[in-house]
Amino acid sequence: MIAKSNLFLTVLLFILLWNSASSQEVFKNNDLSITKLEKDMWVVETSDKTTMYIIEGTQKAMLIDTGTKCEKLDEVIRTITKKPLYVVLTHAHSDHAGNIKYFKEIYLHPADTVLLSKSYKGKLNFVKDGDVFDLGEKKIEVVYTPAHTPGSIILIDRKAGICYSGDSFGSGQVWLQLKPLAPMQTYIESCKKMEKLMDSEITKIYCGHYPYVKKAYDKSYITDMQTLAESLLNGTAPKATPHTQQASINGKNPMMVTKGEATIVFDPEHLK
Repeated sequence: MIAKSNLFLTVLLFILLWNSASSQEVFKNNDLSITKLEKDMWVVETSDKTTMYIIEGTQKAMLIDTGTKCEKLDEVIRTITKKPLYVVLTHAHSDHAGNIKYFKEIYLHPADTVLLSKSYKGKLNFVKDGDVFDLGEKKIEVVYTPAHTPGSIILIDRKAGICYSGDSFGSGQVWLQLKPLAPMQTYIESCKKMEKLMDSEITKIYCGHYPYVKKAYDKSYITDMQTLAESLLNGTAPKATPHTQQASINGKNPMMVTKGEATIVFDPEHLK
């Protein structure tokens, strides 16, 4: 009995130490905090709940998105990695592209240039579905998943089984009421694409507003999103309710429906 008790305590201590080591805050200032979540991967959480991710390979590093108002973001990122840096936007909304001014060049899908701030004077590099960034023993692949914006992409690390989804599938709540509007079928196709990836290599989705959820999503989240979107198209969705928060953004009367952890905010006049 004593041996079993000691074994239980040993296992518990190992789990606690593992969680502490793999989820450790390594930097903090008034604008943001940086926490190591996985091997060679950090999440950057801003004071207004926007999110960036830093990924490091043996040769290069990547910053995914640039958050909102973060003073000297380039210098902050250099506290984590000194390696040559790719700066890649999942999409060009201001809460994901707010600090591009600190970087001489960025990568994004060309369809999102309609949303990009015209004040950016750096170099624009365009990505497409299937492009791969080689960081050195770590490859990050671009997957095109439009709907939230015309040029929304996700970034996947097949070897690690990780997806960085931006706002393509929301952070519990995906916004599909924003202009330029996409047909609901476009979102369904993006969900199918993600679900297929989760049937093979990808097991974890790190979303675009991590502070709201504090975890990685699994396949069930995408399945709920797809089912919900299909039910909106075929008229079998749960009863929709008004989306009062941020209701003034691109729509007079946005509505919302929920299934499990998934919520879709939509414009009822533009489902097709």
